Amino acid sequence: MSDIIRTFIAIKLPEKILSSVKEIQNGFKSQGIRAKWVKVENIHITIKFLGDIKITDVEKIIRSITLAAKESKPITLSVKGAGVFPGVKRPRVIWAGITGEISDLLDLQDRVEKNLEAIGFPKESRPFKGHLTIGRIKGKTDAKKLVYAMEQFKGFESESFMADHIFLIKSELKQSGAVYTDLSSVFLKDQIDA
Repeated sequence: MSDIIRTFIAIKLPEKILSSVKEIQNGFKSQGIRAKWVKVENIHITIKFLGDIKITDVEKIIRSITLAAKESKPITLSVKGAGVFPGVKRPRVIWAGITGEISDLLDLQDRVEKNLEAIGFPKESRPFKGHLTIGRIKGKTDAKKLVYAMEQFKGFESESFMADHIFLIKSELKQSGAVYTDLSSVFLKDQIDA
């Protein structure tokens, strides 16, 4: 067994919200948008992608995210709209947006980022944008179809949900797609105090 594992820190979504996200995926598919679609059960809000880490670093990462979680309250969020990164001319990622208590989400992400930087993990250079990656486009795609699909979901908003813990997740890339394994789950402050 390798002593290096691929990991990230994320917020998971309840099943009823994942059903809403599946509707968005199906809407893009119905427009003939060809992409490698993320398995619905794997869709999450990435707080920090760590990439390859040493197994021996797992405990200190858990301590760092636990400290960040103790200073954060559960966050009310919902899924809203859809779009592409970096833009319709050269799209690479199809995403569903996040709305709700975004400033609290940004605060949590910033705490996690700073705590991990203090133990040697480089800070992300790009600003954090909470989103759900729902598909990845590899080749060319019809920009008109893409714009039409995004328009269909402009006013879309799911029920709200409570993000009350964050996960450290191991990602194994396999032929059939990524396989995720939870390494740790950390409750946000109000849950610990309850």
